[in-house]
Amino acid sequence: MSTQTIERPGSRTAVDLEALFPGRFLSVTTFKRSGDAVSTPMWAASDDHRLYAFTDLHSAKVRRISRNPQVLVAPCRPNGNLRGQQKAGRAEVLTATDELEYVRRLLLDRHKFSYRLVMLFYRVGRRLKGQSAVADGAALAITIDS
Repeated sequence: MSTQTIERPGSRTAVDLEALFPGRFLSVTTFKRSGDAVSTPMWAASDDHRLYAFTDLHSAKVRRISRNPQVLVAPCRPNGNLRGQQKAGRAEVLTATDELEYVRRLLLDRHKFSYRLVMLFYRVGRRLKGQSAVADGAALAITIDS
């Protein structure tokens, strides 16, 4: 005799993002119109529902995600070498000020000193190039397919 369980909508257990994506960096793979994959290592944090990362609003990855929100994500090292299996997901570009502040807070809470230090060098580098200290911001909110 076998027992059958019925899964009800909304009763599924959440994906443990911290266990799937340990570490500081996340490889986000987006897709060009031709279908070619482009992977980028990014600082990442999660709120137990989605993964978040900052990027420049005018970056190529934002344009690719606007056309095709399907992404592959995996934990990685700062140089982009993968540390685990890629998982399929769907990315959304966030631009509202309150959303950007939320993501900034998540990243600062997760990475403490190292993220602040890297962002300081980023701002100084932009100033030395004659650009504004901070680029037009956007955040990626990535939901992992279950």
